[in-house]
Amino acid sequence: MDMQVSGCSGESLCTEHYYEDGLHEECGVFGIYDLDGGDVASTIYYGLFALQHRGQESCGIAVSDTEGPKGKVLSAKGMGLVNEVFDSERLGELKGNIGVGHVRYSTAGASNNHNVQPLVLNYVKGTLMLAHNGNLVNAPELRRELEFTGAIFQTTIDSEVIAYHIARERLNTGTVEDAVKNAMRKIKGAYSLVIASPRKLIGARDPFGFRPLVIGRRDNSYILASETCALDAVGAEFVRDVKPGEIVMLDKDGISSDESLCTVKPAKCIFEYIYFARPDSYVDGVSVYNSRIMAGKILAQMHPAEADIVVGVPDSGNAAAMGFALEANIPYGVAFVKNSYVGRTFIKPKQSARESSVHIKLNVLKEVVRGKRVVMVDDSIVRGTTSGRIVKMLKDAGAVEVHVRISSPPFLYPCYFGTDVPSCDQLIAYNNTVEQICELIGADSLGYLDGERLPELIEGDTGYCDACFSGNYPVEPPKEDIRGDYDR
Repeated sequence: MDMQVSGCSGESLCTEHYYEDGLHEECGVFGIYDLDGGDVASTIYYGLFALQHRGQESCGIAVSDTEGPKGKVLSAKGMGLVNEVFDSERLGELKGNIGVGHVRYSTAGASNNHNVQPLVLNYVKGTLMLAHNGNLVNAPELRRELEFTGAIFQTTIDSEVIAYHIARERLNTGTVEDAVKNAMRKIKGAYSLVIASPRKLIGARDPFGFRPLVIGRRDNSYILASETCALDAVGAEFVRDVKPGEIVMLDKDGISSDESLCTVKPAKCIFEYIYFARPDSYVDGVSVYNSRIMAGKILAQMHPAEADIVVGVPDSGNAAAMGFALEANIPYGVAFVKNSYVGRTFIKPKQSARESSVHIKLNVLKEVVRGKRVVMVDDSIVRGTTSGRIVKMLKDAGAVEVHVRISSPPFLYPCYFGTDVPSCDQLIAYNNTVEQICELIGADSLGYLDGERLPELIEGDTGYCDACFSGNYPVEPPKEDIRGDYDR
């Protein structure tokens, strides 16, 4: 694959049928245990609201009272955004001082109420509330094994496979955390788990640490969340990250930990820093905002352009564009107005309609780009349809040149760890050179981030997964594409 800047000319040759391009977030998890006995549903709500960028299809909250009847769990969940599913009346009905919440985007499988998390397990040892972010690569085998021993599944998500294994292991262990550890020895892939038992809040992260998980504290409450921005939203103090492979227990005795499964080199998802995480979050001690600024600076060093203004495609492209502008000493500008109210219920126009979802979500400020040579910075190109439309929007608004810079390497391989990077045949970079992609999207030049410089985004850390760019999977990918049937 040619990683140099390629100049090209001519009109866009993109002929793909209409469908939504770009990547979607995975899921977000949040859990809290108020040791003073206060109700936690509203705190979970605000935590999930801060994590809404990680999933906009569905959400749910489950709570229990540690001093109330053992095994009584109250839950509410539904399809839609957090503020669409919950109101003050519904939250007021969820009485309990320990609970978990979840926002979801399905990378595959059915998108319906049956698959909305958290899952609530009622079994012989009591109850468990479970929320999961990630994807298992061995879910089909584990599911079939359980089905042949009589298990009946209510969902199509691999989170239920995890829940079954924890429940089965709990029958032969003295504690929930030991059951979680035994289950972790069987499941493979990406999983950050938040689990509430009647008297404990438990967090677990897979040994590779694909997905983030942090610990927070507010007064006499302990919190687990996917990102630090959720801690900020509820006024909690960041305590630390959950280590890859670690199981943490939060209860009246404080924080305890089991690190016996921390046995392999971490492979944290590099795309958390490029796109998924909110820019005000810290993932494993690294500022996401600084990572994106650095990506832009690297792009300016490797792929300079003669231009009058640098603009970012909202939202994840903005910080990278600022980094490019700083390094290249070219003015930074805001060229796009984003409609922030386009959510799950957005109705996509038909192929025959002139409107497209890109135009509904973004509009160009003509005064900013008219008559100018523009550097447009975005986080990725997946299929190329959206990039082509945005380039055309800029040129229609009067930009005389559009030089596209991408703050990640080309997508060449699918992801099996909780990100909806599609199969190879749907990735524009798989069958096209950089020069060909440039021509397809109608840009004047195109430059990608060099994969060898990815460690600079995370302060030299080499414990990351870049399989979607390199094909170097830290876990052997599944023999069958599980994303068509199973989901987190």
